[in-house]
Parts: sequence; structure tokens; C-alpha cells
Amino acid sequence: MKQPLLTTDFLDRAVNLFGDDIGIVADDGTEFTYNEVGERVDRLSNALRERGVEKGNRVALLSKNSHYFIETLYATMQLGAVFVPLNFRLQPEEYDYLVDDCDPAVFITDNEHAEKVSHLRGDNDTDEWIAYDADEVDGQWDDYERVLEETSSESPERPDISEDDDATILYTSGTTGDPKGVVHTHRSQHYHAMIHSHHVEFEDDDVLLWTSPMFHLNGWGHIYGLTGVGGKHVVVRDFDPATVFERVNEYDVSFMGGAPTVLNLLLEHNENHDIRTSGVNPVRVETAASPPPKRTIRLTEEELGWRIIHAYGSTETGPLVATSNSRRRMQNGDKYDIINKPGFATLNTEIRVVDRDGNDVPLDDQTKGEVIVRGNQVLDRYWNKPAMTEEVFNDRVEGWFHTGDIATMDENKMISIVDRKKDIIISGGENISTIEVQNVIYEHPDVRLAAVIGVPHEKWGETPKALVVTQDGSNLTENDLIEFTRERLAHYKCPTSVEFRDELPQTSTGKIQKFELRDEYWGNEEENVN
Repeated sequence: MKQPLLTTDFLDRAVNLFGDDIGIVADDGTEFTYNEVGERVDRLSNALRERGVEKGNRVALLSKNSHYFIETLYATMQLGAVFVPLNFRLQPEEYDYLVDDCDPAVFITDNEHAEKVSHLRGDNDTDEWIAYDADEVDGQWDDYERVLEETSSESPERPDISEDDDATILYTSGTTGDPKGVVHTHRSQHYHAMIHSHHVEFEDDDVLLWTSPMFHLNGWGHIYGLTGVGGKHVVVRDFDPATVFERVNEYDVSFMGGAPTVLNLLLEHNENHDIRTSGVNPVRVETAASPPPKRTIRLTEEELGWRIIHAYGSTETGPLVATSNSRRRMQNGDKYDIINKPGFATLNTEIRVVDRDGNDVPLDDQTKGEVIVRGNQVLDRYWNKPAMTEEVFNDRVEGWFHTGDIATMDENKMISIVDRKKDIIISGGENISTIEVQNVIYEHPDVRLAAVIGVPHEKWGETPKALVVTQDGSNLTENDLIEFTRERLAHYKCPTSVEFRDELPQTSTGKIQKFELRDEYWGNEEENVN
């Protein structure tokens, strides 16, 4: 018997089996049972349908972590429409391309970010605009709660949804040109949630604290997985170490996500305050983005008493395709060495590390190659980018997704990321395209040559640094150039330092040799993964 794998299965199961149990604790402490969540989702689905949303249409959401985020995801998907969560950290003009590209039928936003997209109203085909608290936003917006109150709570008739239908578009930073819309189907998201739930050991008594942004890969799939097992979501709108520890103890949190930057901030807070680091439940924390330093891993486990699960993946791969969560491997080797590795392939996932000719590298943990992946959780395609889709699935080996990450593989088939083919900086868990930042720097008339690289940063792991050759006679200063970029880019993307030089190392064809520049700052440090 074959049943379609749909994202809606997870909330359906939670309502059916755990309807009277608390499913979500909102940021303000309001509690919703899964029955109440299901009713609110149905009301929003009916409201979206009344506003013209049909199967295949896009619904965009610009929001920090909230219960509204979870509701909008399920309300959109049970209509067969496509959910498009946007990064709330962008500058207003950076939304122009995204909205034009996905062409949403309805746009929903929280109050804090409504102004960022207000300039788009009337300039595109999106006619319906909803804000969480419309009375607090300038202009005419439909109010989210009033929309729900005025709409039927009856379960909407669902269209015929195939597991191969588009479920979500997730925008990721482009290394060249415009951002890429990563399309995941119901099947890929469902399959990923099942795999991920297994490897992070979800059970129905788990309590998840939302310390990671939900817009990142739909919360790494936990909006599906934890919901499906009947666990409890505890929402934190803004990350704050003191609040995290308060919620951990108040709600007996057992699981959370935490990029290395987040872990370091929590460790620093714990060192400076006399606090309890856990409630009744033991805490496990999933870390990803960039490999955490061994010191961070050790202190998290020894000082906080939390168990770290290290995962690896990307927006295109579900995200999870590898993990080092292996009791067997840890028993037979250095525990922190094992945790530090991105790990081996997850269930029903294939990972290879191949050379330029597509041949597997030796399992010596020394020979470098590109990580390629094959699995049911991998993206379907890039939205409106067929040529790019073709390339990423067929660069070195036909039919495999090419991650762009350079790695080694050991005798246990555990990978270690040592480089990134794409010029991406991961700062505090956020992906930053150096090409995008360089393009903005080159807009300044005093800049003749520029390169942006990631350099070590105690708090963020790495941070953008600009190396610049100016035009003759220029009086450009570091502060001037940083401010110039901050007026044109999300602030987290902007250089935190600028160094002016007489020249930059180049190849005979004029390509700047960034590896030489990076070596000046990283040397042989393990964190140098650019």
C-alpha cells in the first residue's frame, strides 16, 4: 500500500493523538493545545482561500519566531499552496527581488518588519497583506487575529495534493547573482523530518525551545518532526541567554538548536551568573552551521551538562544529511573529535567525497574532494533557475547534488569539512556571500580593487573583512566604507573591518587569490573552512 508523504501528516497526527495536550507555548506565555492549533490553522486556511489562494500559489511570511509562523506553514500547505518564509534580517530593498521572484498571492508579516516591505504594496501582483497587529502598523493591513475570528473554523476541503507537489521555497544567499529559491516538495520535507527526528531522538515528551530562527529551513524541519511526535514547542521571539535559561527551567526544555555562536553566548552567560542550566529533563542541543570548536563542545557538555548533537547539511539538502551522533563511534575514539566531525550519512542518504574527475577520494581523512549527496530529502530544483539546477546535479557526477563543500572522509566514512568551494562566510549561523558584499563595495567610486573574506571572530566564529585597493588620491576611511555598505545591505553582511592595501594577489587572468589572503588570518586553524 502506498500513501503519499505530505507535510500535513504531522499536524494531523498531533491533533488526532495529542489534541488535548499543550502543543505550543507562545513567546508571551500563551498556551495552545494541538486541538487549538489545528482550529487556528483551519481558520487561516479558510481566510487564505477567501483571499484567492489556490493550489500552487505562494504565501510569503516575514516573521521572527512565533506561533503564527507554525500556523501559517500548515495553513498554506494544507491548501496545496507553497510556503515562502523570508529572512527578517534583510534591508528593505533586498526584498524586492524575492517578492518579485516568488510572486506571492498573500503576504503576512509581523509588526516589527511590516515597514520593510510596505514600499512593495501596489508595485507587484500581491493584493492581500496581513499583519499580526494591524493597528500598530502604518497603512491599511488586515489584522491576523481579526482575520481568524471572522473566518469559519471548519476544516477546509483539501485539494488533491501529490507528494511531488511543491511545499516550500527557501531562499538562500547567492554566491553569484541573485538569491536562489530552493524548492522542496511535500515528499522531501516529509522524508527529511522523519530522518531528522530519528537522529535527534525525538519522543512525545520532548520540549523544544526555539532558539534558532524558524525561517532557516522551516526550523530545520522541527516544525514537522516535533509536531508529529506530539512534543511541545516553546517559542522565543528574540534570542537572549538569560531568557533561554529561564525557559529551560520553567518548561523543562529537553532540546534546542544552537549554532556555535549561540553556544558561546550561553556559556559566557553561565560563567557570569549563578543559574541552573536545566530543569527536570536532560538537555540535548543540535549544533550546525559551522563546525563548533572542540573547546565549545567540551564546555557545553561539561559546564552546562548538555549533550551536543552535531549535524551537517544545507538549505538544498533538507537540510540534514550527516550527523556524528554515534554512541558506538564515541566509545571507540576521542569523544570530542567525533562530535566535532559533521559525521556520516543519515538514514537512506548517500554521501561521497569525490575529486575533480568524480572519483571517490581515499578514506584517509587527508585527501580532499567535494561532498556530493543523494537522498530523498534533497531539493527538487531551484525556483525559476533550470540551468543552475542542471549544473548543481551534474557537475562532477551525474545525478548527485554537489554541495560545494570540500571535505575529507575517514575509514568510518565520517566527513570533515575543510573548505568551501563557494565564497560563503558563516557568521553567527548566517550565510554571507562575499560576492554580494564585494559588488556593493565596488559601487563606491573610490574603490579600485576589493576582496571580502571571512576572518576569525571570538563571538561570531568568523566575520567579513574587506581588503581594498583605492583609487589614486582617495581619502576613503574604514568607517566610511563600512557605513556605505550598511546603507545597502543587511548589517550582518557588512564588513566589520577594512584594510587598505597597495595591491592584492592576483592570477595571470586577474582573479584575486583569496586563499593567500585567508591564510594570513587563519593559518592552519581548524576553523578556516572558507
